[in-house]
Parts: sequence; C-alpha cells; structure tokens
Amino acid sequence: MACSGNAELEDIEDLRGEFIIHANQPGSNGVIRHVKRSKMSKCLPEADSFIPGTQRVYVKTWGCSHNNSDSEYMAGQLAANDDKKEADLWLLNSCTVKNPAEDHLKNEINLAKKLQKSVVIAGCVSQAAPNSQFLYGLSIVGVQQIDRVVEVVEETLKGNSVRLLSQKKENGKKCGGASLLLPKIRKNPLIEIIPINTGCLNQCTYCKTKHARGNLGSYSIQEIVERAQQAFSEGVVEIWLTSEDTGAYGRDIGVTLPDLLWQLVKVIPVGCMLRLGMTNPPYILDHLEEMSKIFALPCVYGFLHVPVQSGSDQVLSDMKREYFVSDFEKVVDFLKEKVPGITIATDIICGFPTETEEDFEGTVQLIEKYKFPSLFINQFYPRPNTPAAKMPRIATQIVKQRTKRLSRIFEHVLPYTDRLGSIQHVLITEVAHDKKHYVGHNKYYEQILLRKEDDLLGKMCDVEITFTGKHYMMGTRLKRSKPSKPCSLKALKFAGSSAGDFVFYALVFMLCGLDIGRVLGIGPVCRALRSHNPLTWMGSVRRICPDNKAVWVAPCPDRTAYT
Repeated sequence: MACSGNAELEDIEDLRGEFIIHANQPGSNGVIRHVKRSKMSKCLPEADSFIPGTQRVYVKTWGCSHNNSDSEYMAGQLAANDDKKEADLWLLNSCTVKNPAEDHLKNEINLAKKLQKSVVIAGCVSQAAPNSQFLYGLSIVGVQQIDRVVEVVEETLKGNSVRLLSQKKENGKKCGGASLLLPKIRKNPLIEIIPINTGCLNQCTYCKTKHARGNLGSYSIQEIVERAQQAFSEGVVEIWLTSEDTGAYGRDIGVTLPDLLWQLVKVIPVGCMLRLGMTNPPYILDHLEEMSKIFALPCVYGFLHVPVQSGSDQVLSDMKREYFVSDFEKVVDFLKEKVPGITIATDIICGFPTETEEDFEGTVQLIEKYKFPSLFINQFYPRPNTPAAKMPRIATQIVKQRTKRLSRIFEHVLPYTDRLGSIQHVLITEVAHDKKHYVGHNKYYEQILLRKEDDLLGKMCDVEITFTGKHYMMGTRLKRSKPSKPCSLKALKFAGSSAGDFVFYALVFMLCGLDIGRVLGIGPVCRALRSHNPLTWMGSVRRICPDNKAVWVAPCPDRTAYT
C-alpha cells in the first residue's frame, strides 16, 4: 500500500531510536484513502454531485500511539489511494500535548485551504477546544465518534460542516469508545495497537489531554481479547496496549490491569509479543508483584514507560501528579530486582513554573541515579485553559539551560556497551529508512538492526551483536538459527502442576531431542537442565513456577504462555 506524508511523533513509545520509517513504508502516518460506504450513512441525503466510494481522503496523524490507533480505525472505514495532492479531503488527527504539534496542525489546515481541499479535524485539539478560531467552519469527528467518520467525511464533501463530539455511554457511564472490532488499516501490518481505555483518573495542572479524553472509560476484557485474537488471525505479530494511563485500566468497571494481561497472554501465539504502554506510578504500585510476573513471561516485552516528570515532591504536588518521588523509585527498584534487564523509560518536564534550582537538582540526581536508557525531556509548554498556564513562567533562557544539562547527562548514558558479542533473540517488525536493514526488538524492547536479507519480517531469529550505539544495537543473524514464524498456540499441557511433573516432562523433551530451554525461551532453564543436577533442575522450576501454576509449553521454540 503506497503512503505519503510525514509522521509527527510526540511519545517516547512511538520512537525509541535514530532509525525512522519513511513515508512509503508501513510506519508512515500519512495515508490516502477512498471513502467506503457505511450502513449508517445510507440514511443521509446525497447531493447530485456526490458519488459514494469515489472520494479520496488524505489522513495525517500527530501524537501518541492512541491517536495512531484511532487513525487506523478511521482509515479502516475508508479505501486507499496514494496521491495527497489529488485528495478531495484531508483528515487531520491532532495532538494537544504540546504547542508545536498544534502549530503543525494549523499550518496543515492553512495549506489545505490554499489548495482548496475539504478538511475534517479529529483528535484531541478539536475535542478539547472545538470553538478555537482556527477551527471555525471545519468539520470535527470526536475522539469517541471515530466509528462515524464516514458520515462526517461524506457530509463535508457535500459542503456541510459537521461536528460529532459527544461521549459514548453505557447504562449512564462513559465507556471506552467506538467498537474495537471496527475494520482497521494498520500503518504497520505486523503491529496492532489496542486502546484498552480512554481518559484517566487524574487532573494534572499542565495537561490539556484531559480536556479531550475526559475521565476514565475502560473496554471490557472480552472486547480487548477478541480484538487481539482478530489481529493475530490477520498476521499481526506484536500487540501494543495503549491509553492515556494503562495502569488505571478497569478501575471504573471492577477489574484490574493484571486481570486483563493474564487473559491476553493465554491467546498470544507462539512467536508473537505483547508490549504494555505508558502507566503512571500511583496505579501500578498496587500491582507490582503481579506485574513483575507478567513482565517476566517470554511473550511479554520487559519494557515499561513510567513518566516521573520531576525529581521534586513539591513540583509533583504543584503538577497534581498524586505521587511522591519515592513512589516512582519503588516501582523502578522493584521491577529491576524482580525482572532483571527490564527497560524502564521515563519523561521529564523541564522548567515547570514552580521549579526552583533545588527542585531541578533533585531531577538531575534522579536521572543520574537510574541512567534511564530511554528518556524523553520536554520543555514546559503552557497549554490554554490549564491551571499551569496561569502560573508565572520561568525565564526561557533558564529553561533552555536546564534542558541542555539534562540532555548532556542522558547522552553520556550508553546502555548497550556490555552487549557486544552477545546473542539476542529478536522479533523483526520493520524495515529501516535506508531500506538496507531490518528493525527488531529483543525481550527487553531494545532496538536491534541487522542487514536486510531473506524474508525476516514478522519472524524471530538469533542475532549476534556486532555494534552498540546510544539508541540501538546492530548485529548479524546466526545462520545456524532458523527464523521461526508465528504459529497457533496449540500447546501441550503438563498433566500436573508440581515442579516434579515439570522436571519429568522436561526429561521427556530432552530424550526426544528438544532443547527445553529453547522451548521455554528462558536461558536459566536450559543451563540448569544441561547441568544434569536434579537439585538445580528443581531450583529453576521454582523460579519459573513460583506459585505452582499449570504451565503450557508450545511445541515449537521460543515461547511459553502461563495459565
């Protein structure tokens, strides 16, 4: 599918390396579509000049993975065309997190008007401030109304201005939004982005997204699991769970994030992976023990994005972040202890209006203490109609100096130097912009590139690391390692759940010539079994099955799901 346009990425989860996917590759956000007819649009009167299904629509997205998922759903209700300049209408999906993203939106609107294109605005800018002067006369599709984008597009092409901004409710309560089972056109056909909830439980003083996404509204576990199963059946190999705060999932419907994740890992096919999106510290604190077990599973990336925003309790209080620095440290310390190697990414807002030099030094100490491999540093932007926008601002020069200092500290962090010569198990999901390399990630969602050869997209392979950089590693595929394709989880369940049963079946696997360590994808098991020491076997089993849960072992390499 041909694509055009450039991606505007504002979230650390969307871009973690130096290799950016070009517009003509699956990672692009700019895509042109034809309008498809929807059942609901049949009741609309049609002008004589309007021929359904022939209008060309250009889709451009700014912002987080939730916004990208919304665009994929809207694109799924439209059919593709590949010429932006020839498009009849531009669908612009906006982000309200920072001023630059909104400025880009305004520029794109002005360009569309200059080229005499019809425009529909989606996303958080138009939802939060629909009466903004620059949106005057433009059609808007709300963040919870993306299933009605065809209506809005068709009416706009007839010359009408349509605005659908209401929230979806069930039994008087806000729900997650449009159905997760809507058709989709993915920007990367191998990656499915599933919004598990919309909105949040906080009211941060600097945040405009709350004005758009509102209070927490969670999808049911069944809806999310069904969406994942559908995606896997369509060839997806990687699932991203996204929302404004994944840790808050389910608190409005009486379930928890671990409840959801334990159900999801049951349906993840062999050779596929799950990545959890951003969560704030207060909500994951309640589930640290369960979350550590989930992150240790071979089919779940050992990666978590936990924004701290400041190393000062006073600044966090002024931001209304509802946690202390010590809470954040507890999350990081616990996960690092229980899941060795886990990647923790975080965000910092530099120059918040009440940030003193002492407050800033607290942030510096926090960054130096943990040496985060992924750190997103933002200068404070006053967003209209937020409490922080009314606070006296710090001098721009001081904010720039602080930002540069944090950036220098981060640039000296080289997280991958000890990986040179190591063997990494990698899931390949993209082609780099130079078209000469594949892009993949290991268990800890660390970016690894290897020379493009054979057909490795969507497959897992072993890679020997030959180069380490600041944001990525490079390596060569081990020829003795045959790439493994994803396959259905047709598992063999152990007859018992005890450690003794596990060892018995492990021996059976070994006698059959199978490397149980490869089957499980867990190195300690492989080493323990090769030691020929029953006590060592039992110790490894206890590490894997601390609660004596039943174990499902897939009859092909590299993945095990636990029930």
